[in-house]
Amino acid sequence: MTMMNSRWLRNGLVYLLILVAVMALFFNLFSPSRDTETMEISGVAEHARQGKVEKIVISGDELTVTLRDPQRTVTSRKARESDIVEFLVAYGVSQEQLSRITIEYEAPNEWGGWLNLLTGLLPVFLFGGLIIFMMRQAQSGNNQALSFGKSRARMFTGDRPTVNFADVAGADEAKQELQEVVEFLKGPEKFIALGARIPKGVLMVGPPGCGKTLMARAVAGEAEVPFFSISGSEFVEMFVGVGASRVRDLFDQAKRHSPCIVFVDEIDAVGRHRGAGLGGSHDEREQTLNQILVEMDGFDTDTNVIVMAATNRPDILDPALLRPGRFDRQVVLDRPDMKGRRAILDIHVRGKPLADDVNLDVIAKQTPGFSGADLENVVNEAAILAARRDRKAITLTDLQEAMERVMAGPERKSRIISQAERSIIAHHEAGHALVMRLLPKTDKPHKVSIISRGMALGYTMPLPEEDHYLMGRTKFEDELAALLGGRAAEELIFNDVTTGAANDLERATRMARKMVTEFGMSDKLGPLTFGHKEELVFLGREIGEQRNYSEKIAEAIDEEVRHLINAAYEKAKGVLIKHKDLLIKMAQKLIEVETLEGPELEAIFSGAAA
Repeated sequence: MTMMNSRWLRNGLVYLLILVAVMALFFNLFSPSRDTETMEISGVAEHARQGKVEKIVISGDELTVTLRDPQRTVTSRKARESDIVEFLVAYGVSQEQLSRITIEYEAPNEWGGWLNLLTGLLPVFLFGGLIIFMMRQAQSGNNQALSFGKSRARMFTGDRPTVNFADVAGADEAKQELQEVVEFLKGPEKFIALGARIPKGVLMVGPPGCGKTLMARAVAGEAEVPFFSISGSEFVEMFVGVGASRVRDLFDQAKRHSPCIVFVDEIDAVGRHRGAGLGGSHDEREQTLNQILVEMDGFDTDTNVIVMAATNRPDILDPALLRPGRFDRQVVLDRPDMKGRRAILDIHVRGKPLADDVNLDVIAKQTPGFSGADLENVVNEAAILAARRDRKAITLTDLQEAMERVMAGPERKSRIISQAERSIIAHHEAGHALVMRLLPKTDKPHKVSIISRGMALGYTMPLPEEDHYLMGRTKFEDELAALLGGRAAEELIFNDVTTGAANDLERATRMARKMVTEFGMSDKLGPLTFGHKEELVFLGREIGEQRNYSEKIAEAIDEEVRHLINAAYEKAKGVLIKHKDLLIKMAQKLIEVETLEGPELEAIFSGAAA
């Protein structure tokens, strides 16, 4: 309220000065102009003796004199205390001459004096207003300069938590680690009794969308202590030293409110490895990082401030930031398993009407590799689809279509495809599905469709029976054959190949190269890894990869990759040649109904022998 009054006062002063200036300009421009001649009072008396004065109008000390022969008007001025008649008589004007002169008195203009006063004081007002304005601007700029180095962290007291641990699923181990931190802040006595010290920092690591920020919000909701939240990019400015100043201010605020929690999201914005850039690193970022290191574990260590941070790039963080004493714990939030996905779906469908046919276990099983954000998007897309179709509840069909939209994009039914190309696409997808179904180490197909989605002209969706954490060589070989099954089917049926297998070939080549260079699954090259990946900030990730092998080994790697691809291709062709009739039958069914899934797909496979 005080700031508003001050602003109104300042603006009112400026408006008053503008009004005075406008009034003065108005009176100067529109006041009646005076083109009359000026004459001394003695000259008026001389004309009166000669009988040339016809009329005298007196207004204060000003005289307006009308002369005869020739008719004209002049102005003059007399002494304020003197009388014009006495003055003329003293100058020798006779009574007879005075009788021929008409003398009138007018009241002086009341605005004249004020206008003269205002006109005289106007430069003073304008100059004073300019000085005041400049002083206030300087004071405002000084305040901005002083607040430039202040922390921009937002503080939450936890009085009205919006998210707590019950709203986070699929990360039980992470919740347990962070629950201990919350308990330490709430009641440190049982920990101190055993000689345990409060952890300095907790670093949450995981792929994007796995709930790192959500977990931090849950900690803010659970902890009954102040919670400061800031992004790593908010420290860095173009001026050197501002980031370090903001770090100092942040920790000063935290110490005043201790015990408390400080959460730094995307800490890799300031915590990158020092000295990794061309010609030295950025001074501002390095100074900010150095200040964070000192504040977390400097001389002043007797503070109950816990620093939480989140990043999906722990490999580029500075080692000094990750050592014990700074970030004592690293909590991994990975993509959830099937049980975790089921729990996440339960949270996101809370408050949404579901139809009786909805089985979330099926959705959880069909979404391997989905993050929590992906699952939330699936449920939201399903709700949008149900509303678009004027349904009162979300059905299983809505959820499955939403899942496919997230994975491959929306359907493109408006795309016109000729019958010849539809036949090629149908045989291509049938080839994928048949090889996946008949090879022992692949995930079995759940749905096959030739309806275009996104950039894909068709797709085959597998349904893993369980989550995989280890991949064997035989499974890699079968997966390669499944990826190449579409191209093999095109060659077998049409004796030709198309561009439809471009993405399959890219994925297969990348998988085979990883088998050789990263996983040591080559008989010829043995259990070795090739290539040392080291990110250089100024060059980029891929250019910074160092080749620690010779050109001869590079040729051997290319030969092994080619050998794996050719072997997988021959395996896929062998399966399809053996079950060519089944391939043609499935393709014809796809051309007819466009989509096969569940019992219909199993009915076609029922006559096949592995």
